[in-house]
Amino acid sequence: MSNEKKKYYAVLCGQKPGIYAKWSGENGAESQVKGFPGARYRAFSSAREAGAWLKDPDKPLQVMETETRETETMEKGKVIIYTDGGCIDNPGPGGYGVVLLHGGKRKELSAGYRLTTNNRMELMACIAGLKSLKFSCPVILFSDSRYVVDGMEKGWARRWKSKGWMRNAIQPAENADLWAQLLELCDNHTVEFSWVKGHAGQAENERCDRLASKAALAEGNFLQDTTFETRATTVGGPQKLLF
Repeated sequence: MSNEKKKYYAVLCGQKPGIYAKWSGENGAESQVKGFPGARYRAFSSAREAGAWLKDPDKPLQVMETETRETETMEKGKVIIYTDGGCIDNPGPGGYGVVLLHGGKRKELSAGYRLTTNNRMELMACIAGLKSLKFSCPVILFSDSRYVVDGMEKGWARRWKSKGWMRNAIQPAENADLWAQLLELCDNHTVEFSWVKGHAGQAENERCDRLASKAALAEGNFLQDTTFETRATTVGGPQKLLF
C-alpha cells in the first residue's frame, strides 16, 4: 500500500477551474492546464486549503495554511492560543500578548515588564495562555518563535530538564525557570506547538504583536521579571546577558 499522502489540485486558470482529486487521467487537473495559456494551479494536502487558495490566491501560503488549520482545530473542539512577546531593547522593557479562541469565544491577555528579554517574553506568553485555562484540554499553540516551538516540539526542553537544566557539560540551559513552568503546564494539557511566520499578515499573530508592543510601552504598569533582574544584577548588569 502506498504511503504517499493524497493531494488536491486547485486550478485557478485552466480549461475548467476548480478542485481536482487527482492529477492525471480522466477528470484530472493535468488535462485542465496542459497547453492552456497562463495556466495557474497548485497542489494542496486538503480540499479545504485548495478552496481557500481559489478564494484568495494572493494571500501568503503560510498564512492560509495557518488559518485553515485554525478552522479545522476549532471544529475538533480544541483551544487555540496565539502568542507573541518581545522587548524594546534586548534586554530591556518588554511585553507579551496572547489571544485564546474556543467555541466562538475570545480572550486576550497582555503584560509588560520593566527589564527582561525577547525569549523570556515569548515563553511568558505561552505560560500565561496555558495558565488561563480552567480545565485540562487539548490545545494548539501558535508562536512565531522558533526558540519556543523547537524547544518543545523537538524535545530540547525536556532533555535540558533531564540533565539538570544543562545544555551540555559546561553550558546551562537559558531560561530554565520558565521552561520548567511551561513543561509543567503542558503535562496538564495536551499541547501541540506550531510555528507561524511573524509579520506575515496572520490576523491573530498580528494582534498578539500589537498587544505585546503596547504592554512593553506601558511604563506605569510594568511588572518585575524577578528572576532575570536578580541574575542580571548578580553578574554585573544586563549587558552580560545570560538568558
